[in-house]
Amino acid sequence: MYEFDFSGAHAILDREVVRDAASPLPYSVKAAAFFFSELDRLKILQTEFFEDDDKVVDRRKLSPDPAIRRQVFRLFELTRQHAAARLAQHPGDREALFALAMASGLETDYAALVERRRLGSFSLAKHSQAQALKLLALDPPYYDAHLTTGSVEYVVGSLPFFLRWFVRIDQVEGSKERAVEHLRIVAEKGRYYGPFARVLLSVIALREKRPWEAESLLAGLCLEFPLNPLFRRELERTRALALGKAPAGTSSGAAGR
Repeated sequence: MYEFDFSGAHAILDREVVRDAASPLPYSVKAAAFFFSELDRLKILQTEFFEDDDKVVDRRKLSPDPAIRRQVFRLFELTRQHAAARLAQHPGDREALFALAMASGLETDYAALVERRRLGSFSLAKHSQAQALKLLALDPPYYDAHLTTGSVEYVVGSLPFFLRWFVRIDQVEGSKERAVEHLRIVAEKGRYYGPFARVLLSVIALREKRPWEAESLLAGLCLEFPLNPLFRRELERTRALALGKAPAGTSSGAAGR
């Protein structure tokens, strides 16, 4: 998946479903594969998109694929059915809890990024956070769950002050510093989300005008996933920013702004 070989990821996951159709995790990961292929098609994954909040909420240029949406939400439902069945027998099943948390997080991200329901996505984010907190309460904690908490923390911290009064999410203060701490834990200890946490940390570094930090993170991702074309393009763009140059296809005036 991190190489952006989505068809290869689906082939592996389909074999896992045949091997153990009752396991909830392959369904949630398949939903992730469909979701990220759609983000890639819509050109939402470029860091430039996340550097500008107006782009994140602008709906005019997006044409989501309804067939992909149906697939994604069908897989959410399968994840929840199989997770519920497993948790009924084993209430502390870590994999089932993580599959639920992944599905909730993906649904929140789909609402925010694809459907552009920014404020509506916060009600979903509350549920995602609740699922993440269950994982973090385990002994030992499920470190990947820090990704949800860190992401929500940063998004709330980026809201205009008057909007924060209307957003109340359990154990979220809206602290960008805490957000980075959560994401660094995932980058170091996460089993599934480690590379994704590094992607998010690079986005944050660019938003906070620290392109040299983003460059280091992206260089590491390129070494680990050399076939990923997006990582290579973003590294080239970030290196140009770190050197004070306009990235290819960008006017020097725009880069300065």
